[in-house]
Amino acid sequence: MRSIFLNIARLSIFIGSLAISAQTTSVIDSGKLESATPAEVGMSSERIQKIEEMLQSAIEENQIPGAVALIARDEKIVFYEAYGEANAPGKELEKDAIFRLASQTKAITATAVMMLWEEGKFRLDDPVSKYIPEFKDPKILKSFNEADSSFTSTPAENEITIRHLLTHTSGLGYGAIDSDERIKKIYAKAGITELFTEEEVKIGENVKKLAVLPLHHEPGEKFTYSLGLDVLGYFIEVVSGQDFDEFLQERIFDPLQMDDTRFYQPSSKKDRLVAVQHKKDGKWENFPNTFYNTNYPLTEDGTFFSGGAGLSGTAEDYAKFLQMYLNGGEYNGIRLLSRKTVDIIMGNQTGEKFNFPNQYYGIAFGVVSKKGEIAGGQGSAGTFDWGGYFNTQYFADPEEQIIGILLKQTQGNTGDETGWKFRQMLFSAIDD
Repeated sequence: MRSIFLNIARLSIFIGSLAISAQTTSVIDSGKLESATPAEVGMSSERIQKIEEMLQSAIEENQIPGAVALIARDEKIVFYEAYGEANAPGKELEKDAIFRLASQTKAITATAVMMLWEEGKFRLDDPVSKYIPEFKDPKILKSFNEADSSFTSTPAENEITIRHLLTHTSGLGYGAIDSDERIKKIYAKAGITELFTEEEVKIGENVKKLAVLPLHHEPGEKFTYSLGLDVLGYFIEVVSGQDFDEFLQERIFDPLQMDDTRFYQPSSKKDRLVAVQHKKDGKWENFPNTFYNTNYPLTEDGTFFSGGAGLSGTAEDYAKFLQMYLNGGEYNGIRLLSRKTVDIIMGNQTGEKFNFPNQYYGIAFGVVSKKGEIAGGQGSAGTFDWGGYFNTQYFADPEEQIIGILLKQTQGNTGDETGWKFRQMLFSAIDD
């Protein structure tokens, strides 16, 4: 009898660990990212060497202080190197350095949303007010008073939906970095927390304040980059019953072994965080505190989990996340998303509203169109990408099974051309 109870207990622990560590096991097991030579996956070592030379030249020419670059193909990392300095005092940059990912957070948040969608928790075209009542009866900005940042508004015809929030068509703004000075001032007066903070703010209280502020435009009308993914971070808490950071940890980071990706890094990893730098009189200096403290990832017991910009992590961690997408939602025998859900995420969700040349916008990424493939330098049609506020870039090409990641940490115009050169030269290194 005792052995029966022990077996039942062990089974319960096993099932519980699966629920915590992943969505489900998969009948497919693609394995983990491993190292290989370029030739093993049909890439030219000589041409990759030219990418190295380009990055080294950019540092010598003072375009960037340093960078970490990673290239993978067919689930093999063929290039993973660090160049230059991690901070103004001149500390050597290591390839396991931790970078502020900023808007690279958005794809991870969107993935979490779609994992809950797969479980039947909601429909994409549900109004968000069904889950966060404060968003009921949204209003659109009509007039603005410069003297005191007061405003008038007019009722919107439509509700904001989950799809609107995922695709930046909700009409919400982005406060301190918004293109409309009126929205900036309205958000500032309301005390909206955007992007990064060390303050003891909870995403729920912030989102509820945001919900009653006026929109740029009618929901669904235009593509307006926004705090929509921050709203969805709180939405995940409401729907899942878990804190947002815990949900990401248990459902995405642990299954993918993204051990260095967090909202707030532990003190043991403090020395691995790269400094944000800017040029002053032609020399690199650590960026001063402005509307955010650059050391926000080191906040102890941080409480604000920004779904649009808050994560920091390494190039290798993000490569695992992208590889999961190239595998159709599976990584190392664990399925986070169905292949059919990945198709939805990569589909054209915004049509002509996303006014970027040679791309359309899906649910989590910008995606290269056929016209973009022909234009050159972007990869195959279907290549998905995005970047971050502190000068980070990534892209992944499902047709060629290629990942490219280039992480830097700079602010201001530095003459940096490494982003487009890295991508263009990477695809030119295919040799099969």
